[in-house]
Amino acid sequence: MHFELDKILLDDILFHMENQEGDFLLDSKKGIIIDLINSETPDKTDQEEGRFIRLPDWKPANGYRLMERFTAGLKNPVLREELSSALNRNRGVFRAFRDALSQYPESEKQWFSFKEQQMKNEAIIWYNSLREEWGLEPIGLEPEDNMAVVLEDFVISEQLTGNNEELTVNKEQLAESNRTFGSEQRTKIIFTAETAAGESVGEITAAINDSLLCITLFEVKPEYRGMGIGKTLLAKMLEKADAQGLDVQIDLPAESEFFARALLLEEFKPVMQRFVREVGSRK
Repeated sequence: MHFELDKILLDDILFHMENQEGDFLLDSKKGIIIDLINSETPDKTDQEEGRFIRLPDWKPANGYRLMERFTAGLKNPVLREELSSALNRNRGVFRAFRDALSQYPESEKQWFSFKEQQMKNEAIIWYNSLREEWGLEPIGLEPEDNMAVVLEDFVISEQLTGNNEELTVNKEQLAESNRTFGSEQRTKIIFTAETAAGESVGEITAAINDSLLCITLFEVKPEYRGMGIGKTLLAKMLEKADAQGLDVQIDLPAESEFFARALLLEEFKPVMQRFVREVGSRK
């Protein structure tokens, strides 16, 4: 017996997938979920004709694996470590995971979006297996769009002055960049990222010298990394440079391999290497 998986029915299926207190079936004729524990047993004839269908299997082990996948995919090292510790507990894992995540509202929102999208895909895979039995074409899975959801919580704006002191920036690296470029006397461009509450979480600053824009500060607070904030700030700065027809230069610390790959995707090219010997390093 065919049925359409519309949004209302899909949301209802997801809700009951997580409910471990009942034994649920989908009444494909009425498009509703029934609980075998609290309802009358369906007529045997209807069961044989395929009217009542078991929901996708979803146990605590499925939820645990989903938390593992989410944690492994985080680029924020601080939060990833906290969630990993929660998952390695002997008991109270789900509560510990929720408590740790609640300290990071933006990442918590990302988790809920990730979880919903993954569970929807499980339900769609289940539905497609039924469609295959019915001789129908499968429907597509849900596209991933978690990053866009998170970025909605931040305000990116151009500033006249930066918020350097609020960020965990490498001041020595910034000072060296400024000495090399002489940016104290140059026009500055600054973009900042703030939460809805006005907390400064990221900044990119550049100085212009003739036809060259030099990025002299680029930082996102550790607990907000891996959310796309850095890429968004960089994109804003590159838009500004393109609008003014400027080349762009940026110095990166040697350990910034991940962000170096992001720059290569934006068509940056490495042009030099810097070698430094610190005082006292020679024995």
